[in-house]
Amino acid sequence: MVVAIIPARFASQRLPAKMLLAKTGKPLVAHTVAAVLKAKSVNRVIVATDHIGILKAARDAGAEAFMTSPDHASGTDRIAEVVDLHVTDDVILNVQGDEPRISPAALDLLVAAFTTPGNRFPMGTLASEMTDPEALANPNVVKAVVAPDGRALYFTRAPAPFHRAGNTEGRFLKHAGIYIFRREFLLSYPRLPRTPLEEIEKLEQLRALEHGYDIQVIITRHDAPGVDTEADYERFVETETRAHPARRAGGK
Repeated sequence: MVVAIIPARFASQRLPAKMLLAKTGKPLVAHTVAAVLKAKSVNRVIVATDHIGILKAARDAGAEAFMTSPDHASGTDRIAEVVDLHVTDDVILNVQGDEPRISPAALDLLVAAFTTPGNRFPMGTLASEMTDPEALANPNVVKAVVAPDGRALYFTRAPAPFHRAGNTEGRFLKHAGIYIFRREFLLSYPRLPRTPLEEIEKLEQLRALEHGYDIQVIITRHDAPGVDTEADYERFVETETRAHPARRAGGK
């Protein structure tokens, strides 16, 4: 069985209290829960949070929810606490709470690849091809550099790979805030010391790479823009309003 856990903390440096923003008529975290519930490969959806308002919103949206310590350094640390106390399944999917447009099909693709017999990766993630020069230069858009065999070489906020010749030809990959873990590795992750590159880039997945663990990267055609800033959220609200004209603040 596969359990999806959504880490959703209240504090956010770039967009305060974003998990509870509800200009669409329901909290942001509820949109993410709704998307994950549609994944065919997921048997259970849990929200791990440090805030009672997010806990209630998650349960109202149809997920289980558990309170965690407020002191976790990353979302992975937060879901490890929940797994240790409430989950015995071997495969854990980590979907960031600010990914309301994540494709259920992309989640199923990641689960299928990670659970293929013989797969020995302790951890996996998603990426999609990126063609927008503005996104390539945007530090809020994380880039993945991947080996031909699907192994992650690096993740960065900088444009990468860098073309010394000055052109922008080639393949650029946008990293999605989605991870999949084997339970044993996930529970060991919080005990790994935080690493220099993790601290510099503020990217938790670099901790695994710096400690010598391989990360499998699955390429999907589904690009799901996350919500990191107020501008991101306004674009999400605009998209939702166009798709569901009746869904606005105070609506259903």
